[in-house]
Amino acid sequence: MHQKKSKKNKHNKKRNTAFLYEVLSRELTKSILKEDMDKKKQIVSMFKKHFRKGTSLSKEMNLYRTIHEMRDLDVYTAEKLLYETKVEFMKMDKRTVFDEQSELISDMNKSLSPEVFTNYVPNYKSLATISQIFNTDLPVKNRVLLEKSVVEGMVLKEEKQEEANNDVDNVVYKSFIKKFNSEYSSLLEEQKQVISKYLMSFADNGLSLKMFLNEEIGRLREGVESSLGVDEVREDEEMRTKVQTTLSILESFKDNYLNEDLLKKVLKIQTYVNEIEK
Repeated sequence: MHQKKSKKNKHNKKRNTAFLYEVLSRELTKSILKEDMDKKKQIVSMFKKHFRKGTSLSKEMNLYRTIHEMRDLDVYTAEKLLYETKVEFMKMDKRTVFDEQSELISDMNKSLSPEVFTNYVPNYKSLATISQIFNTDLPVKNRVLLEKSVVEGMVLKEEKQEEANNDVDNVVYKSFIKKFNSEYSSLLEEQKQVISKYLMSFADNGLSLKMFLNEEIGRLREGVESSLGVDEVREDEEMRTKVQTTLSILESFKDNYLNEDLLKKVLKIQTYVNEIEK
């Protein structure tokens, strides 16, 4: 009897929506690095199919994010947020979630490989903890202790969390960044943000990337325009032409989806603006 109960409460990572999402994200990163366009297309298709707005997996993923990504809160707010997130989770149709997970798992097995589920996910422990908190079959004592650790994480200062998750950043885009090292001796913080948003853009149809770029392009435009007032630029027709071309490129981002070529242009402009502001 005891054996059956412990088996029941054992965490099943394949039934952890956030884990499946992270595995797909890392496979997407690998396909981009290897320039495997067929595989990249398959994974993007899976993201759009299973995590599009309105699916139960998308809703559940948002609940994971609410808990996992929140930092620097006071204890009361963290506890309140955790409670409300659990309430929203309880409203979800568990059968639908299970069926959607099964379909995604099947697609991953067929289109990728069963081996993808053995991929190392740096934040797996945290995602597993959240999953167990959502598990009403887990003994109350266990859930309370897990909730305590989650609340402590939500109260943690942002910079401390970044230090703790430094290896996560490396896994997500360390190799990807290497592709640009011949052009950039070191990456600026805003360049890392663009790369990170770009890698995640396939999962949310570019929503987070668009939101970030709306602000970043405005900042870059101001920086580039300010260079027209610099003597060296104002007195050199060729440099003025290059600045105007750069402004046109920034303007074109409104109508073009950000691909790797445009990504390189954004990174170059960020470097240019950073040099102007020094």
